[in-house]
Amino acid sequence: MARRKVLILGAAGRDFHDFNMVFRADPSVEVVAFTATQIPKIDGRRYPAVLAGPSYPNGIPIESENSLERLIGEHRVEEAVFAYSDVPYDHIGHLASRVIAAGADFKLHGLDHLMLDSPVPVVAVTAVRTGCGKSPATRYLVRALKDSGRRVVVVRHPMPYGDLAKQAVQRFETVADLDRHECTFEEREEYESHIEEGTIVYAGVDYGAILKRAAAEADVVFWDGGNNDVPFFRPDVWVALADPHRAGHESAYFPGEVNIRRAHIILVNKVQTADPAKVAAVEKSVGGLNPEALCLRARSVVSIDGDESMVRGKRVLCIEDGPTLTHGGMTFGAGQVAAEKFGAREIVDPRPYAVGSIRETLRKYPQIGKLLPAMGYYHEQIDDLEASVRATDCDVVLVGTPFNLARDLKIDKPAVRVRYEIEDAPASPGLPTLARAVLDRLDMPKR
Repeated sequence: MARRKVLILGAAGRDFHDFNMVFRADPSVEVVAFTATQIPKIDGRRYPAVLAGPSYPNGIPIESENSLERLIGEHRVEEAVFAYSDVPYDHIGHLASRVIAAGADFKLHGLDHLMLDSPVPVVAVTAVRTGCGKSPATRYLVRALKDSGRRVVVVRHPMPYGDLAKQAVQRFETVADLDRHECTFEEREEYESHIEEGTIVYAGVDYGAILKRAAAEADVVFWDGGNNDVPFFRPDVWVALADPHRAGHESAYFPGEVNIRRAHIILVNKVQTADPAKVAAVEKSVGGLNPEALCLRARSVVSIDGDESMVRGKRVLCIEDGPTLTHGGMTFGAGQVAAEKFGAREIVDPRPYAVGSIRETLRKYPQIGKLLPAMGYYHEQIDDLEASVRATDCDVVLVGTPFNLARDLKIDKPAVRVRYEIEDAPASPGLPTLARAVLDRLDMPKR
């Protein structure tokens, strides 16, 4: 019997997990290729045979999403499966139209096909969009879980941009592990803060194998989601963050709306810097989408390493988290907030000084404005970022990335690291803290 031809539309992460969960062991299906988008230079590789299984002795090619119609025609693809995150609904609609016009069916998988069951409890932090504050929320909750006497291991959403076979299961305990695994800046942004606090992090490609390893050394596995993706593990406690600076996105982006609809706890973050009317609008919106969820508020608090005199009155260059500014669509970051909070004289525009791929990124995402995204997916891009920083005429560099960029980038100017954490901001008396709400639900008897 002829195998059904399938194409998986992805971005080097969710797509591989969906293949492993749904297609790897299905002899009736042939996945002819993955497509790739969002991340620079991730197409042109192969999903290796050692991960793809015996039905794929040569592995599976990874092509550019621009080749979608050609791939459907050449391989007589019957079904194209969408498998990446942080996209507006019109993006999915246009992709579906391309697929259908090319002669294939368009499909989205349900959660029950995609989530692994864990032998130990799982707490998951997800969000409506990239840049809602998942990282500080995760750190806050991991500390609370540890304080309750639990052993916690964090499992991060995949970012396998290198050798996929070598990256099948990655364990990070020290900063040296980041170097050993040749992590990109985006990976360091997500792993390093956990490592600094003494938390072991797992990531990679094969999340079935990762879950077995992580659960073996934990009382609680903590799913630290990427973008606005849904968890790969079935959560006992599911937290979703919403951002009042992007009010309305909770019902306009996929799969962020899925997170809101399925979460046990919804956290509206950044309330101290947002318009109160937008905070109220988000709370009303998420209440309509998921009336059973507990809705809490939090403040996102920015600090710097050092004295505020290092910033006050200075002309500063703000380097921010790359994905938050690019496909996350944010127009400000922690560096800018710190510049305003601590009295910088001017935020210097890096665009006249940007070179190479950094200049192209700023042209592609004009909403970034005077901020510099910490793009570092490959060595040449890191070199371009370094050259752009060195060329920019400023007094101080504010490093607003979640990891210590100054350790990995040769910055020839004074550099000040910006940190951000969350604090509970109760909307009304009687509501629990986020930590208390998570611990209470974690302690509930299993049904």
